[in-house]
Formats: sequence, C-alpha cells, structure tokens
Amino acid sequence: MPAESRLRTYLQALVGERHPVFAPERLKRTEDYLAEEFSRLGLSVVRHPFHGLGGTYCNVIGTAPGRQGVPPLILAAHYDTVEGSPGADDNASALAVLLEVAHRVVHHQIQRPIRFIVFCLEEENLLGSRAYVEHLAASKQLVHGALVLECVGYARDEEGSQKIPPGIPITVPSVGNFLAVIGNHASAGFTQTVSQAMGHYMPIVPLVVPGNGELHPDTRRSDHTSFWEQGFSAVMLTDTANFRNPHYHRPSDTIDTLNLDFMVSVADAVTAAVIDLAGIADT
Repeated sequence: MPAESRLRTYLQALVGERHPVFAPERLKRTEDYLAEEFSRLGLSVVRHPFHGLGGTYCNVIGTAPGRQGVPPLILAAHYDTVEGSPGADDNASALAVLLEVAHRVVHHQIQRPIRFIVFCLEEENLLGSRAYVEHLAASKQLVHGALVLECVGYARDEEGSQKIPPGIPITVPSVGNFLAVIGNHASAGFTQTVSQAMGHYMPIVPLVVPGNGELHPDTRRSDHTSFWEQGFSAVMLTDTANFRNPHYHRPSDTIDTLNLDFMVSVADAVTAAVIDLAGIADT
C-alpha cells in the first residue's frame, strides 16, 4: 500500500473530536486504536496512566527495542483535541505520520531503542507529557532526545500563505510549504542534526530559542516543552499551526483541508531523522 493510502487510512480512523469532557468516549477509542496499531506493528506496548481533570488518562508507548543500555529516542504526538474540533491537522496529522514512521522502521535492526509515544491532554496544559517526563526525571532515566510532532499536515504554495509569529529572530518564508524544527538552547546540537537529516526531503526552517523559549511563547505550545523543562533535548516539528492554517482549533479542521503529498514528505523526512538518530543499519 502506498504511503499516502496508509496515511489516509490512519486519518480516517483518527479524525473526530477527542476531548476529555465533550467527547470522552471518542478520546478513549482513540487511545485504544493507537495501542492496537502499535501492537499490530510489532511494538511492545504499555500504557502510562496519570491523573488529571479529576480522572485518570493514559499516554500510550510503543517501543522498538535496540541495544540494551542505550538511551532511547522518542517520537511523540498528542491525541486529544480542543472542544468542537475534529482535529485533522491538530493533531491527527502527526499521529498518522508517527504511525507511518513506525511502519517503516520497526522491522529493521535498530541500535538505539525507539519509543513511539502518544500523549493525552496536551490541550490541557500538557498534562500527559508533563506527567510522563516528570516520571523520566524522577526515575533518572536517560533519553537521547525527543521529536515531537505538532500539526504537520497543512501546506500551501501561495505567496503570503505563511504568517510570522511576533518576535521570531530569523527570516521566515512567506510561502507555507515548509516544516519548522524548533529547539531550545540546550537542544541546539540535536536541532541541527534533525534539521540536516530532514532537509534532504523537504524544506526545513530550523529555529533555536534561548532558554526554554520563555521570550517566544509561541514556540512552547506543545509537548516538547515538558522535555525542555526537565533538561531533555527535544524539538517540535510543526507546520506552524495558526500561523498558516486558518482551520486551527475550529470545526473546519477536517481531512479535506490537509495536504497528503506534504504529509508523505514529512514522513520521509522524519524517517530519515529517526534512521540517523537511532542507528538503523539495514535500511
């Protein structure tokens, strides 16, 4: 099956309001679907429960094993939505790409373990990723770095289709057909490695922000921030959300607004970065 067909199949299964209050059944079904897909791909699956909003929710982790004692690489995305939005770009696009990357790499000989993680309650102050990363820090686990996918399905080729977040200290293209790779100061080397690997497959705009992005709050709006705040290397990979996509957090964030060709390029680029970082020898 071509990559575009797989991505469309994932999207059709995932798109729909996935909210802890207004669509809790769909949120739970999505958790189960992702766990089932991880298992079908041959990953070792565990659920990481955490408390939030007066209840218990789960992050889902699918692991491809590598050499024992080698710190893992993390590829992550969140699976909840805001109220009233079917969440195609935010964030079913990222979940679909994550599953596609797992499909491509899981049967290869991997030197570094890869944890494919889907976080819950990102839209609720990053509750799922904060709980998971706090657990990593408290148990003194090492991580090679985290790639966090956040809105990766919307692209346009028209001049003026890309808006620029205020105060960003780099030149940003005015055409919205690239993927931004955003790291903090402590992740500068990791950001460069990821950007170089991905840049062979699609236009990439890297940005390294000082500190943990406090001076640029628009760079902190996803689960990578949880890793930054605990001292782990992490980058956010994004189509820039509302700075490009007029459907962001709206009922109109539907499959038909996504660019499947762009998503295939994202999957190609992310796969290349994962191969580089995880030491996959027999691709």
